[in-house]
Amino acid sequence: MAKGLDVGTMNLISAQQEGNETVFVQQRNSFVEIEYSDMAEQMLSRSEVLHIRKDDKVYVLGDDALNFANIFNRETRRPMSQGILSSSEKSAIPMMKLIIEQVVGSPDYPNEKLYFSSPADPMDSNLSTLYHQKTIESFLNEMGYDAEPINEGMSVIYSDLADNDFTGLGISFGAGMTNVCLAYYAVPVMKFSVARGGDWIDEQAAQATGRSVDKVTSIKEDDFELDFQTDVGGVEGALAIYYENLLDYVIGNIVEEVDEEDVEEGLDVPVVVTGGTSSPNGFAQLFEQHLEDANIPFSISDVRHADEPMYSVSRGALVAARSDEGERERQADQESEDVEEAEEAASDD
Repeated sequence: MAKGLDVGTMNLISAQQEGNETVFVQQRNSFVEIEYSDMAEQMLSRSEVLHIRKDDKVYVLGDDALNFANIFNRETRRPMSQGILSSSEKSAIPMMKLIIEQVVGSPDYPNEKLYFSSPADPMDSNLSTLYHQKTIESFLNEMGYDAEPINEGMSVIYSDLADNDFTGLGISFGAGMTNVCLAYYAVPVMKFSVARGGDWIDEQAAQATGRSVDKVTSIKEDDFELDFQTDVGGVEGALAIYYENLLDYVIGNIVEEVDEEDVEEGLDVPVVVTGGTSSPNGFAQLFEQHLEDANIPFSISDVRHADEPMYSVSRGALVAARSDEGERERQADQESEDVEEAEEAASDD
């Protein structure tokens, strides 16, 4: 079977193949703390709201956390920050484990292959992704999976550039980070991340307008469009300003990294943009417009927006996991054939 898992700052999304369809399971990667009462816990259990009790507190997790935060006028808390496990959130690890268990479920058989996304170390920050990566791998292995990390940008290549022989530039605009990978026939030529994404946009827009971050996030996720005619002064106007700033920042870092890596100038490749932060209508057109103004030292054949930007990373991780598991099965079959041939040769002698 095999599974893929997108370990995102905003959402956790798993992918697995069922017949001819890819099935996704998604939960918001957040929680909110409320006061415990017998009645509250009974109502939460009856309504099948994902929650746990700890001492005199109840923690509501996943998709319901944002709704409860808005009702009780509280900010949600996140197990992850800037693309990795949060060092300032003391409940990060137990909450993360619970949400991961909800999203991936138990393995279908011992050591089922599971690839999970992991960001590259950001080029504009001293953050290290190693502890985050090893911790998530440990969670999944304890659950009975054979877990392996895959670079988030490379997942985009596997998901959306199969028709171009896995060659091109994949950019995942996530909540905590933006990950970039340039691949040539499935071999990474350049990969990096920057420590800005959807959360940075929300935080800057909230600060500029005096609204809460959760409120800005809700507005952004509720049919917000980059239509080039957004009124300045409101939340939508602030979001548009910081979206443009993020695109310029990411493209500027691509140009800088390409120069440092001495990437072949003769390349002519497609660019695919994806991730939850790329979801608003008009994003791909705005990105292409800003890309045309940049001095990229290789040719861009076209700019594509993934059909399902929320699911690209988990789908790409699934492609990698299925390929790995298929190779493992082929090796096992070959070893079995070798044993049979050796036994036949021995009996002939």
